[in-house]
Amino acid sequence: MDFEGQRKGEEVKYIFRRHSVSTIKGWFFMIFMAAIGYLPVLMWPGDSRMYWAWGVAGVIGLMGLGYSYILWYFSFYMLTNQRLRQVRQKGMFKKTVVDLDLENIMSASYGQHGVFATMFNYGTILIQTSAGDLVLSMVSKPETVYNELGDAAHVARKNEENES
Repeated sequence: MDFEGQRKGEEVKYIFRRHSVSTIKGWFFMIFMAAIGYLPVLMWPGDSRMYWAWGVAGVIGLMGLGYSYILWYFSFYMLTNQRLRQVRQKGMFKKTVVDLDLENIMSASYGQHGVFATMFNYGTILIQTSAGDLVLSMVSKPETVYNELGDAAHVARKNEENES
């Protein structure tokens, strides 16, 4: 797989993203709009225009859910044999990219806190570097990601030692 900004000899090892539970705000917004849209139907039951109001509120709710999904889908993490790249979609027209060379990783840890995190299998990965910490929150399958990251960082450090 090729991507923009790919270095020579770099290959993608693993792509992962936040758990789909992170779209929960979009689901709540959709349910809220459907409930609010239904209030005029209850207040004026004989008026057929109130069903249109309910439909409009439902469409607005679906748009909010769609927006939440787009932010989730276009935000991901890419682990290569040289670096970890974090791509975060923060709005329709705002994206940030953070690269972390694997040789700079001093240590990593992960945790799953709470019933929902354990039940839905998501957690937080903490990556410590000399420049600071990188926190990957609500990551799906954190143990798998942690192991992949640890293996890739280990191989990258070995390769750097062999080149020295």
